Amino acid sequence: MLSVGDELTLGQTLDTNSKWISERLFDLGLSPLEHVTVPDDTARQAAALRRLAGEVDVVICTGGLGPTADDLTRDALALASEDELVEDPLALAQVEEFFAARGRPMPPLNRVQARRPSRGLSLPNLNGTAPGLWARMPGGAEVFCLPGPPGELKPMFEAQVVPRLRPVRSRLVRTRVVHCFGIGESDLAARLGPVMDRSRNPLVGTTASGGVVSCRIRFEGSVDEESCEAALTQAEQDVRAAAGVYAFGAGDERLPGALLRLLRERGETLGTVESCTGGLLGSMITDMPGSSVAFVGALVTYSNRLKTLLAGVEPGMFEHAGPGAVSAACALALARGGLERLGCTHALSITGIAGPDGGVPAFDGRDAKPVGTVFIARASADGSSQVRRFRFAGDRGSVRHWSAMSALAMLRLHLVGAGETALLREAPRAQ
Repeated sequence: MLSVGDELTLGQTLDTNSKWISERLFDLGLSPLEHVTVPDDTARQAAALRRLAGEVDVVICTGGLGPTADDLTRDALALASEDELVEDPLALAQVEEFFAARGRPMPPLNRVQARRPSRGLSLPNLNGTAPGLWARMPGGAEVFCLPGPPGELKPMFEAQVVPRLRPVRSRLVRTRVVHCFGIGESDLAARLGPVMDRSRNPLVGTTASGGVVSCRIRFEGSVDEESCEAALTQAEQDVRAAAGVYAFGAGDERLPGALLRLLRERGETLGTVESCTGGLLGSMITDMPGSSVAFVGALVTYSNRLKTLLAGVEPGMFEHAGPGAVSAACALALARGGLERLGCTHALSITGIAGPDGGVPAFDGRDAKPVGTVFIARASADGSSQVRRFRFAGDRGSVRHWSAMSALAMLRLHLVGAGETALLREAPRAQ
């Protein structure tokens, strides 16, 4: 995969094309081996094409097919394939037709988009002005060049690239993923132990993002579908056994969706009361389709006055002699008030100091409450309750994100009977 553009190398634009193409290749039984990004520079792009073509069978290049002076993929491909550019009459007609269909003459600048290596092919683009390119390199590798805009790239990939690929029919490539929350990546790797041996097939690896550690399971081999699925199933069982209660979902399932699934299965409902997260927890839940079946609503009690008015917290909680808004007592009062006033089976509350300022030093024998101090509470209709103090690291956004995710995990762990102290016991960003 070769991605081209100054905006990519400078970090101004995120390369989502390589991700999408890699996923599609994997679906087809082909394993992407390398992602390379180069700026809009003919010599660098040509050098990258030569190197990659010497190591793989197929190179897929994206970007640099526009009509402007910084669109250099055509020139780089001709240079790398030791060929010259010629104008393709059919490609030119297609570009002209694109403009004619919109009642406009083709600007002279766009004529360059009809150029291709003399021994190569132009690939039709039915959704834009940039035809794709195909060429064979001196060593035999094939190069496909596609436009950068996803709306043009994706249909062109399906129509022009997929039919020209030749995966080994007997070779299967399949993946599964198991998601975990509440345990750090290194701690989970220690639990997995030999399951992560790089010589195994299926291969198991971990990635961490936003507090979620995903165990990715990949099988590659020339076996029948039944044997492949059996191997994947065994590997997934091994991963789940090692992860224990921290494994919450698979595939595309997210933590809010996993919690809602449990609530729906039990016929139970959830309400939230939020202070420092300002509605983020409720937003995460309502992002999930069908959330209204189990989620009744939220109270956003950012000020102390609304903590009293909406959730029924006693005003004395916030007086000098009281524990204050950022305390276990306040979090529990918020959760219990939400349970009563929202009429739900479970209520979650969050109160804390998200930063960057607002931290409280120790005084009058009271513990310090530095930035990142967050109290999360759960109250349930069966009379049980739980409150935990966390110390999250990172900036304001990170503290709020971890707070909302941890609240979701607290209730999920309660529903699966994991006990009061399992959450984040081993996670590096909380204590």
